[in-house]
Amino acid sequence: MRLALVGAGHAHLAVIAQAARLRTAGLDPVLIAPATFDYSGLAGAVLSGAMGPREAGVDVTALARAHGVEHRIGTVTNVNGAARTLILDDRSAMPFDLVCFNIGSTVGDLAGTRAAVWPVKPLSNLFDLRRALETDLTAGRAPAVIVAGDGQTAFEIAAGLIGLHERRGLTPDVTLIGPDPGAGWAPASAARYLVRTLERRSLRRIRGLVIGHGEGGVRLEDGRVLACGHLIVATGLRAPALTTTLGLPLDPLGRLRVAPSLRSLGDPRVFAAGDCATVEGHPRPFAGVFGVRAAGVLLDNLRAAAKDAPLRAWRPQRRWLSIMDLGDGTGLAIRGRLWWAGRGPLRLKRRLDVGFVERSRA
Repeated sequence: MRLALVGAGHAHLAVIAQAARLRTAGLDPVLIAPATFDYSGLAGAVLSGAMGPREAGVDVTALARAHGVEHRIGTVTNVNGAARTLILDDRSAMPFDLVCFNIGSTVGDLAGTRAAVWPVKPLSNLFDLRRALETDLTAGRAPAVIVAGDGQTAFEIAAGLIGLHERRGLTPDVTLIGPDPGAGWAPASAARYLVRTLERRSLRRIRGLVIGHGEGGVRLEDGRVLACGHLIVATGLRAPALTTTLGLPLDPLGRLRVAPSLRSLGDPRVFAAGDCATVEGHPRPFAGVFGVRAAGVLLDNLRAAAKDAPLRAWRPQRRWLSIMDLGDGTGLAIRGRLWWAGRGPLRLKRRLDVGFVERSRA
């Protein structure tokens, strides 16, 4: 029975490492994914210059080869559910008996985007941004950088950019723009700490909404135009467009609606995990931790589905630890209403993130 694993997200990396268990259940796994995986937990470290891009990456091809999994490098562009066939970006077709999606998330485009616009997904964009900025920084220039968005990702990106400038001894020109630039997603005292810390390091914050980018800079909804050398788009995540082509139940953000078993509500042959899926009755934000935690249940249920056996239930935790890299050797840890800042949280973050990457490598 052919199992198509679409995407090399957090959950699939763990499933690939257990491919022998899939085969004992009668499944022949085939992975369709890019050749490398960039780990989101280390994106801030790479952007700030604390780590190199290679330290945050996993060689997916080597991992698949080490565990005897066929790896077709590429992406799926369409699915013919009736014929149980995947259409790949090279126009080839691949039949399947079961399919699982772990394809992450994406960010929407802004009107009039140009080469100097950097969406936060895929993460390779941020690594390319660092290389582009280093050309200016090496020459002693600090270009105007605007981060569109006001969520945790936007603040962490802004902190990383500031850290990159600080490592070169330059004063950053970084502005964060969003409807709520006060970090209202964090506990009130943590938000005050975060804003105060970043403003002390020259971050500017503007309440507004970026709607486009042109020759004169970025355009705000209220008509203002601000000079901008680089625009980072961190305005909110949603599932990749592929999910909308499957004819399966979706939530308002385009995520596949799945039961606690991680099986699609619309097709028993389809499973999904990570940012591209949402467990019915258990809403949650986009975060890699959920893909990691779901991996064990996903593996068991794929094996069970091959044998028509009962499936296990998985429910996302209601509270989880989130640690921001502030780009200056410190971090901010948040769990529910509790928070902790300083060097200790960053040391913990590095241990967890580097550990995940090393475990995921062949």
